[in-house]
Amino acid sequence: MGHMTASTGRRVLLAAPRGYCAGVDRAVIAVEKALEQYGAPIYVRHEIVHNKYVVQTLEKKGAIFVERTAEVPEGSIVMFSAHGVAPVVHEEAAAGRLATIDATCPLVTKVHKEAVRFANDDFDILLIGHEGHEEVIGTSGEAPDHITLVDGPGDVAKVEVRDPSKVVWLSQTTLSVDETMETVDALKEKFPQLISPPSDDICYATQNRQLAVKQMGEQADLVIVVGSRNSSNSVRLVEVAKLAGAREAYLVDFADEIDDSWLEGVTTVGVTSGASVPEILVEQVLEYLTTHGFEDVELVKAAEESITFSLPKELRRDLRAEAAALVAERTGSTPSAE
Repeated sequence: MGHMTASTGRRVLLAAPRGYCAGVDRAVIAVEKALEQYGAPIYVRHEIVHNKYVVQTLEKKGAIFVERTAEVPEGSIVMFSAHGVAPVVHEEAAAGRLATIDATCPLVTKVHKEAVRFANDDFDILLIGHEGHEEVIGTSGEAPDHITLVDGPGDVAKVEVRDPSKVVWLSQTTLSVDETMETVDALKEKFPQLISPPSDDICYATQNRQLAVKQMGEQADLVIVVGSRNSSNSVRLVEVAKLAGAREAYLVDFADEIDDSWLEGVTTVGVTSGASVPEILVEQVLEYLTTHGFEDVELVKAAEESITFSLPKELRRDLRAEAAALVAERTGSTPSAE
């Protein structure tokens, strides 16, 4: 009877969609495939995606994560993360005689191309995003003389442009939809002729995960977001949950970070995960909640996702041979046949 009472009184709302988006899935598989095809080590410039568990798992398989291209030994293979890199990084890799694999999310690549196109047309580009985020650094590097970073509505007052009739906004893909549109509205008030990008830059996965959390937040006493603290979209999910009405929301990398005190007086817990989080981490959180009486799980479905991206084309080539040839070209020697 006691078991029935616990099961009936406490429930979990499980967000759908959650976890890996197509760009993250592509990037993680790309590292695994590169290790299979070319052997360790495979160097990765910056974390392939912002998730502690994923990075640790890939390190065990032979991936080496570096912050600077200069840390990669000559003649090695280096992969660029899903967040994208600036053109100068490609130049550094070429100068270092490195074979490269570009695992940039295609949706980020789209923003890069938009930046280049508007810069070529001599527009001032207002990039909405968070200072220091890898994606923002990469996009800004495509047209540094034309891009001004706008880090939220509070930044708008100090923004200056050359010609108010030639201004366009672009966005970091992983921002909160609501925050971005608040910034856009403030920019349009200041620059009435501001042009919007040809398509919404905020990624479909970010929007879908935020939509599911909004639906959960209306019903949940507590929302647990699985994700790392350097994951922009995961941090945003916590904010969205609170704005949607959740009494409290927390971000955790692993189930053992959950504090039992969070569950005091709670009957409904919402669970979701950021776009770079593998499902195994969500399953561990659900197991933890089950042991604390939260046995009923209801799905909160906000959207269907069927998008997939093909793997980087470089994985179809013999990159070890290419890297050896690059070094041989510099030294004037003949690359090894091994």
